[in-house]
Amino acid sequence: MAATSARFAIQLTRPDDSLAWIRGDLVQRLLPMTLAVAVTWALWRPGWLGLDAGDAAVQLGFGVSMLPVMFVAAALLQRWLSRRRRTLRVPASGADAALQAGYYVLNAAAEEGFFRGLLQGGLGALTAPVQGCAAATAVYVLYHRLGRWTWPDVFATALAGIPLGLAFWLLPGAPSLIGVGIAHFGATCGFLGPGPWLLRRLRLLGGEGPVPPLPD
Repeated sequence: MAATSARFAIQLTRPDDSLAWIRGDLVQRLLPMTLAVAVTWALWRPGWLGLDAGDAAVQLGFGVSMLPVMFVAAALLQRWLSRRRRTLRVPASGADAALQAGYYVLNAAAEEGFFRGLLQGGLGALTAPVQGCAAATAVYVLYHRLGRWTWPDVFATALAGIPLGLAFWLLPGAPSLIGVGIAHFGATCGFLGPGPWLLRRLRLLGGEGPVPPLPD
């Protein structure tokens, strides 16, 4: 379903639409990432992987404080990019937004475990932390192109990848994925699914006119 505005086309999605891509994405992307991290942990249990709690207070403080910041920043960035892309996928209901948010919990854990823990932590242990951070962040940003994202969208992920990479490296205590995982969840929810849904509910997308009641 699509609603065309004066500026761009809004493609409304339903839970069935989201489940269709979630099933494939789970098997093709998240499962291999998770298995790579799990095998590494099972064989070597390296501290650099970030599966320990680290300084739990610092990790939770960073994650909880950054979640709303990342959500708002990502939603506003998506609003700006969508006007240049001229299309935006938006959940048609709160149920679909909630479904996508639930999946983004898994996405944040898998991506942080793979890119921050396995790649950044592993490369940092082999070379130097700054090199691990730079290389893993570059791979994280560019890998979004595999999902056929536009180049502006791909480069926009650096606005999350860079601070998350620095936080994983520089936060006090042992390396931990807790803080960056929570912040990553906020960024993804702002950019995809819940963020666009909220923008539409608040009539911040522009050019649509009155928004009819949406089923929940």
